Amino acid sequence: MRKSKNEAFRQAYNAQLAVDAEGSQLILGAYVCQSSADNNELEPMRKAVSHNVGQKPQAVLADRGYINGPMIEQIQGQGIEAYVALSAEAHERRRYDLRSEKQRREKPRQYKAAVLVAMEQKLRSPEGRARYLRRQASVEPVFGIIKKVLGFQQFSLRGLQKVSLEWNLVCTAYNLKRLHKLLQPAEQRPKAAKTSQPMPPTLSEVLDRLFGRFCPAFQ
Repeated sequence: MRKSKNEAFRQAYNAQLAVDAEGSQLILGAYVCQSSADNNELEPMRKAVSHNVGQKPQAVLADRGYINGPMIEQIQGQGIEAYVALSAEAHERRRYDLRSEKQRREKPRQYKAAVLVAMEQKLRSPEGRARYLRRQASVEPVFGIIKKVLGFQQFSLRGLQKVSLEWNLVCTAYNLKRLHKLLQPAEQRPKAAKTSQPMPPTLSEVLDRLFGRFCPAFQ
């Protein structure tokens, strides 16, 4: 894989994750691709999540790297609400934008495609912004835990098939660790600091919500 057309090819992979943003922080979908850009990965990840949980999700939260007008239309055409960051107002930092933060906010990029114009308006609304910000508290901590707590910094194997198996194993280890924490009775959980954030749900609450939301037959 190479980072851009001006970069050389290197032994590297793009690891993708989809995480439950409702509080459990369980990984619902994971795979590895060989493209440095994420803009074509929204629909493949939707398929991965649907395959794992048995039904399509209700909403998708994604950062600016996943901007793809036709794919967003395809996602929303399936009845899935999409929240994909388009500007500095919704996504604080643009990876390849060398302008200052002030310049980015004063002159955000203008989009002409109707689906992207509607997306920008939705993300500027209080409800849209509040919902999108949940992404930072769901998937970002999971990547941090995998890297810092589990100590997984790089792949040990080579080849897309082997690396995919390795990534799935890492994600399984994370989910088992997370489930172990959710299994603990409330009285045995570490006391959280005084904050407005609610306590993580119990395992039964997680399973009831996941299966009840995605698989009504399990209700």
